[in-house]
Amino acid sequence: MLRIAICDDEESQLDQTTALLETYLLSRPNMSGQVEAFQSGSALLERVENSEVFDLYVLDILMPELNGIDTGLRLRSLDAEGEIIYLTNANDFAADSYDVGAFFYLLKPVKKDKLFRVLDMAVEKLNRRRSSAVVVATSKGPLRILLERIRYVERVGRCLRYNCTDGTIDSQTIRVSFREAVAPLLVDRRFYRCGASFVLNFQHVSGVNGQQALLDNGQTVDLPRTASSEFKKAWGGYWLEERDAW
Repeated sequence: MLRIAICDDEESQLDQTTALLETYLLSRPNMSGQVEAFQSGSALLERVENSEVFDLYVLDILMPELNGIDTGLRLRSLDAEGEIIYLTNANDFAADSYDVGAFFYLLKPVKKDKLFRVLDMAVEKLNRRRSSAVVVATSKGPLRILLERIRYVERVGRCLRYNCTDGTIDSQTIRVSFREAVAPLLVDRRFYRCGASFVLNFQHVSGVNGQQALLDNGQTVDLPRTASSEFKKAWGGYWLEERDAW
């Protein structure tokens, strides 16, 4: 089931967009879904804080108290990994939406055909993310880990430690180089090897500050001095390419 949250402080706009989203779900007979409407970012965040996560967040940007950009940043800090689509009357916030890792930025009034195309692309991306995985040999046997769950992988002793959104997983002793061991991850463009024994998932990096990568859960990861500049460039390039693909 596809769970969609729509947040807009203007009741008429909220009703209009909710109706469009419900029409979209009805027009896709192979897809079941549910739309839930919120009139403020704080109301949406309260629901997410109570473990009610959504697959898609359709957020107005110009809202009082907590605008759409701040709401998006808070969602990321709560590990909300759903795709974010912004709706707004102004172009002024396009750059800010990049900081949130937003999927798309649409100007109001939203055209039905345009919105449906963007939703189809977002759903396709969600499906790809949900199916991409790596199988890790652990002491309890082979374990399939979804790539989207992995924040970073590091070498700890002679094992690989997978730091995931829901905990850590240690591999069995590796008998090849770190580069060879993480090769299945590096095929996916979300992953980047920085230093001799560290791989980060760009999807979970919210920013780069000097020699530190800022993760979407508030954690910071120290980057090798010689690798921080290249990492920042690669991270920026990843998000630019993501948007060019839309």
